[in-house]
Amino acid sequence: MQFFDYENNELYAEQISLTEIAQQFGTPCYVYSRAAIEANWRAFDNALADKPHRICYAVKANSNLAILNILARLGSGFDTVSIGEIARVIAAGGDPKKIIFSGVGKTSAEILRAIEIGIHSFNVESGVEITRLNTLAASQHKIINISLRINPDIDANTHPYISTGMKENKFGIDIADVLPLCAKIKTFSNLNLIGIACHIGSQLTTITPFLSAIDRVLDLVAQLKQQGFTLQQLDLGGGLGIRYHNEEPPTINEYVMGLREHLADCPLEIILEPGRAITANAGILLTRIEYLKHTQHKNFAIVDAAMNDLMRPALYNAWQQILPVELNNKHPEKIYDIVGPVCETADFLGRDRKLAVESGDLLAITCAGAYGFAMSSNYNSRPRAAEVMVDKNKVTLIRRRETIDELYAGEIMVTE
Repeated sequence: MQFFDYENNELYAEQISLTEIAQQFGTPCYVYSRAAIEANWRAFDNALADKPHRICYAVKANSNLAILNILARLGSGFDTVSIGEIARVIAAGGDPKKIIFSGVGKTSAEILRAIEIGIHSFNVESGVEITRLNTLAASQHKIINISLRINPDIDANTHPYISTGMKENKFGIDIADVLPLCAKIKTFSNLNLIGIACHIGSQLTTITPFLSAIDRVLDLVAQLKQQGFTLQQLDLGGGLGIRYHNEEPPTINEYVMGLREHLADCPLEIILEPGRAITANAGILLTRIEYLKHTQHKNFAIVDAAMNDLMRPALYNAWQQILPVELNNKHPEKIYDIVGPVCETADFLGRDRKLAVESGDLLAITCAGAYGFAMSSNYNSRPRAAEVMVDKNKVTLIRRRETIDELYAGEIMVTE
């Protein structure tokens, strides 16, 4: 099913014209399809329907309250990496008992608040964190659930900035250290070890690294069983990639079925933490061309969105498809770099794209629903974009555009 498609040479989000959205809400503007978000989440859930499982959306991908609320109403759990993300989930109606708290640098204040809220479990990333968790849980007279996130030393074959499962990465516990740590956990009366967790990276386009990681996790689970540990869950993380350009990742169903084959004899509850695979293709960034600049070396389409709105191209040299909102045969096609107004050469949204456009035309940057607005900033004192949700023939503003005054509302001048 296409959630963003052309109708009479004009690009639509579900049943709403993107031209109408730009007229109503301005640009730049993030536009999300509710149907796409729900379909992607259900694809994960349905593929595991006959096995004990939990789908925990990775909040870092897109943390807008409206999106979290949609997922909460579907029954989703949530993978979080800060107390701010946990607060967002609670504000959006998420169940605290379905929240997992991951991350290598949880502060004492964050841990105490998460204990107070009563989250499901903590994914633990180091021996020193285990000691801190036990001390803080004891101070609150609570027993808390933990899973040990292991580092399986698996090359995920993805961008090095989003690879998380190799020994040189900061994430997880070396497999060789797990059994000694478990012996230590036995001496702690405020920790309940319920599972093993593993996450090897993001935007993976082949299932092989996932299966290699599972093999190592299952071997560890067997060793722990011999040591007398009774585990309840196996957290396999997220990381399934999508098609931005010419990648050929497995579908959600192919991915889950591949995991199931490896887990056929595993009685534990399976936890998956998809983020990008749920929201990326459910969103676009809508932007307008301000100027067409032609030089002897390059043609530039200068738009009103910039690297502060969409960081992925500058940060990862990421490629995302850029489509004209209205197909135009009046102008010859030319090769353009699509760039923004930020004072950085890295401020590009796409390079060497063939477009037939003129000043004032609208462009849609696809697959921008994950790590788009979530990574945006106010660099160059630019207000962050508006966000809207499309539901069939209805469009709703889910975050208003920031104002100039809001850029410095929290700042205080020194008067002496």
